[in-house]
Amino acid sequence: MIAIPAIDLREGACVQLVGGSYTNERVRLSDPVAVARRWSECGFHRLHVVDLDAATDVGDNTSVIGAILDETDAEVQVGGGVRHRSRIEDLLAAGAHRVILGTRAIENFDWLADVAISHPGIVVVAADVRDRRIVTHGWTRSHPMDVFDVLAEFVHLPLAGVLVTAVHREGQMAGPDLSLMEDLVEATDVPIIASGGVGSRDDLFALEHRGVAAVVIGMALYTGAIDPYAVAQEFAE
Repeated sequence: MIAIPAIDLREGACVQLVGGSYTNERVRLSDPVAVARRWSECGFHRLHVVDLDAATDVGDNTSVIGAILDETDAEVQVGGGVRHRSRIEDLLAAGAHRVILGTRAIENFDWLADVAISHPGIVVVAADVRDRRIVTHGWTRSHPMDVFDVLAEFVHLPLAGVLVTAVHREGQMAGPDLSLMEDLVEATDVPIIASGGVGSRDDLFALEHRGVAAVVIGMALYTGAIDPYAVAQEFAE
């Protein structure tokens, strides 16, 4: 299992939200590029960058994402408001190694299939989940299908993985939704990337034990709850 630091962008800053709520912002750092450099220097080989403004249609952080891609040697996966093929091509041309697709991928399977087949091993689908129900549009709308129904549609696509964020655990460091992640791993051969709730190294070992391919870590890194150097070394692949 590989550990991936989260760099969530809002109004040009790197932020961390609690419980999937945009009104509950706990961390704000003014220089996301410096944050990306720090995680790379700690030994992390991959970074997870999400444009929260683009995801909620209130702006974008395109210039910041470009600077991060220019300034780090780590493999960077980028998402947040990516709803058009042109944006995917722009991100890949700028140096992104993987592109994360959320709302449109969930709501338009034909479009997702076309993009995934055109870019095998590049697309990560973001399935944001609250109590096993899919939420879209920056966690503001509930989808009628549960995460297992959606996942079943993806099984034959050449995806890099499915990123499952337990929004109800996001930013709280009270532990990931282990039963959800275990059930997802058992339900599909698509690599599962877990996010939400990590607060300790024990949480990481628990996810690894359940067969999760990767884990995105946010608040626990930013608050110092876990040692980034140790995590980068122990969960490098």
